[in-house]
This record gives sequence, C-alpha cells and structure tokens, in this order.
Amino acid sequence: MMLPGLVLAGMFVFYPIFAAMFYAMHDWSGFTAQKIFVGFGNFLDLFLDPIFWNAFGRSIVFLVGTVPLQMAISLVLAMVLNMQLLKLSTFFRTMIFLPVVTPVAVIGIVWTFLLSPFNGPVNGLLLNLGLVSQPIDFLGSTQTVMPSVIGVYVWKWLGITLIYWLAALQTVPDEVYDAARLDNCKGHRLAFYVVLPIIKPFALAILLISSVAALNVFPLIMSMTNGGPFFGSEVMEIFIYRTAFAADDGSIPQLGYAAAAGVLFGAVLLGLTALQALAARRTRMATAGTKA
Repeated sequence: MMLPGLVLAGMFVFYPIFAAMFYAMHDWSGFTAQKIFVGFGNFLDLFLDPIFWNAFGRSIVFLVGTVPLQMAISLVLAMVLNMQLLKLSTFFRTMIFLPVVTPVAVIGIVWTFLLSPFNGPVNGLLLNLGLVSQPIDFLGSTQTVMPSVIGVYVWKWLGITLIYWLAALQTVPDEVYDAARLDNCKGHRLAFYVVLPIIKPFALAILLISSVAALNVFPLIMSMTNGGPFFGSEVMEIFIYRTAFAADDGSIPQLGYAAAAGVLFGAVLLGLTALQALAARRTRMATAGTKA
C-alpha cells in the first residue's frame, strides 16, 4: 500500500535532495559530462561571495517584512469575522481568500500593470488625491521594489493565514466567551487576556508555516521583477535560478555552485523549522504545567 507513495517520494523528494548534495561538491556547468570534484570548495566560495549574501539578506528582509504583517492583519480580521461583528461575513471571507486561489503568475502580471509609473491605476489614484507630485516607480527603484513586492505578497496570501486563525479560534469554547461577558470582559481585553492565551500554540504553528512559505517566493518575484532592478529584489531562489540556468552576463551557468547555494539555504530552512518546533514543544510543556 505504501509502495506507490514511496516511489513518488523517492523520485521527486529524496533523489533531488541527494542529487543536490552530490552536485554541490562538483564544479559542473550542467552542459558537460565532466564533473570536477571540489569537495566543499563551492561552499567556501559562497561564504566569500557578496552577491550570495546580499540575496540571503533580502530573503531575511522579505521574511521579516511579510510574516508579522500577514499574521497581525489576518488575526484581527479573523477575530472580527469569528465574532460576526460584520454583516455578510461569509462574503468578506470569500473576497479575502479569492487571491489565494488566483495563479501567482496572473497576480504578478496584474500588479505589474497596477503599479506601473506610466499608466498604472495606483499612481493615478495617488496623483488625483494629491498624495504625490509625480508618479512613483514602485518596481523600478531599489528603494521601493521590496516594499511593493512585500505588499503584494501579503495581499495574495492573507486569506490562507486568515483560515488558519479562524480554525484556531474555533477551538475556543463558547463557555469561555460566556464567562468573559459575565465579567464584563470585552473588546481588546477579551482578545488579549482570554482568546490569545488559548490559541497561542496554534500561533507557533501558523508562524512556522508562514515563515517557510515566505522563503519560497520565486514565482511572484520572477513574474513581477525578475530579481531587478539592479538585483534589488533578488532573493535566494532567484539567485539560485540565475546562477544555474539564466546567467545575465553571458557567463557559463554554474549548476554545482547553484546546488551548493540551494543546500545551504535548505539547511537554514531546516534550522528554522527545528527552532520553531522546539519553541512549540516548550510552549506545550509550559501550558500543560500551568494546567496541572
């Protein structure tokens, strides 16, 4: 019964992992049969490569810029929708979730048009309201490209985080809300002192899922900026792709070097997952100790 799943996992999960580790220890362009074994030479070159570290830093900036904003906005919306403070709450849930099911390439192309400095509706609105005196090149400036992509990413995936929070809020017993109302605990007091402590274990899981997802942003950035301008939005995935397949300077692709970057980035993701799993375990132990 497990054989079909194991075969597929071996072909598309385990084999690529070990193949990447193998290629990472070779100097190989991907176009020749000859592979020169260099050991950890590619990894040493990465540590001395400023372009690699710049891409790595942008990935961290993207992570820090998206995850807290995405979690905070979706949590507030989830609490409002869960308490049914708005009419047509089902309609609002659908509208917020609609970008999630829209293809990423379509999202990237549409937002590229919307943010255009020439005929984009966003610049047109800002000019009509008098908020700016001239159009802003959101995706053509190194100072505005990352905030613009971060904003689009948060808008795109806000719905999925909202669903996570709504699922967590469903675990809060109705008796807790009734007891809070008897004690005249309402508004932000109810949210901070009653609801949030109960859903805290879910928050760590949502944080883990959102963090890993934020580091896998290749389709959106590729469709919006292709890593530009002047590498201003080149995160790790774009760096790996460009190094392995699409060198812009006409140089020979370096598949082995790109594999080393991928292995190193994967190790960082694995470390992040392990740290958050450890934090979740300690939180569960502390919660169990408090209840006892």
